[in-house]
Amino acid sequence: MKNKKKLDEKRKQAELKARGEIASASEDSSSDEEVEPEEPARPAKKQPSASKKRKAAAESDEEGGDGEEDEEDEDEDANRDKPRPKVEFTGVNTKEKCVILSSRGVTSRYRHLMLDIGTLIPHSKKDSKLDTKNPKDAVVEVADMKSCTGAMFFECRKRTDCYMWLSKCPQGPSVKFHVENVHTMAELKLTGNHLKFSRPALHFDAAFDDNEQPHLKLIKEMLTHTFATPYRHHKMKPFLDHIFAFYWEDGRIWFRNYQIVHPQGKEVRSSGVTLSEAGPRLCLHPIKIFAGAFGGPTLYDDPTYVSPNVQRREEKKNDQGKYARKVQKKAERKAHSRMNELKPDELDDVFQD
Repeated sequence: MKNKKKLDEKRKQAELKARGEIASASEDSSSDEEVEPEEPARPAKKQPSASKKRKAAAESDEEGGDGEEDEEDEDEDANRDKPRPKVEFTGVNTKEKCVILSSRGVTSRYRHLMLDIGTLIPHSKKDSKLDTKNPKDAVVEVADMKSCTGAMFFECRKRTDCYMWLSKCPQGPSVKFHVENVHTMAELKLTGNHLKFSRPALHFDAAFDDNEQPHLKLIKEMLTHTFATPYRHHKMKPFLDHIFAFYWEDGRIWFRNYQIVHPQGKEVRSSGVTLSEAGPRLCLHPIKIFAGAFGGPTLYDDPTYVSPNVQRREEKKNDQGKYARKVQKKAERKAHSRMNELKPDELDDVFQD
């Protein structure tokens, strides 16, 4: 609007000059120095929003950085052509499945132990109890029906003794353990509490890698195939919050399950990562290792193992000897008292009337 007004004024002045109405240049200067009328105040412009500022900055970058974009596109094309890095996978437990079952006559303690182990192993499958006299061959058939590559069979005898079999089906090998010192999760009531079916870390004692005891290497491999979670199992939770520990002491394998506790708040500075036991607890005494599934040639036999039946028989013999010793001592006491009787005293009848 200002420019239009100035143009109109200049046109009028030029017409007046042409007609001779304006005499001198002083008047022209005075006419130029005339104060223009003030325009009304305009409303303040709104500031652009953050999104508009971003768009404007992006447009400016696009205008000024075409060369950089071309370089980035070339880098992206080069990265696409490169093969993706492969995840290192050892091949252990690729498609492992383990069936867990027991024989008839199992007690409540061992039944709860089976349930606890089933909650720790996501690739486990359950089956009903076997009531046949020789159920070992039937376990291989059950594992084949369930499409399982391994089996964990609890064989209970006389409602007191429990034997655990770990076997690879159908060709073997297999290990027979005597289960001792069993404590279930419900019985212990420990403070550890990890996620169900989360991925565990396996810890083995250094004795399992001893070359002087090659049978421990085979047992370690069997335990790894049984307790390690398969690669990308559909029930597995992608968290590492507990650890399975296997220790070799006194000719036995001691099993413990610990939760990995990360400190929070002020405890971070004072203490680091700690372990809290979650249970269950059990002790496995290896008896024999067979080349086949639940049988076959014997690869290892523990010479120090004593059957629970022999232990009970020895205890009964000791109890019988205890009673015989008690009777003998009683007879010796009577004979000693007869041989050492006191002689009658002359003054015994003095105070008797």
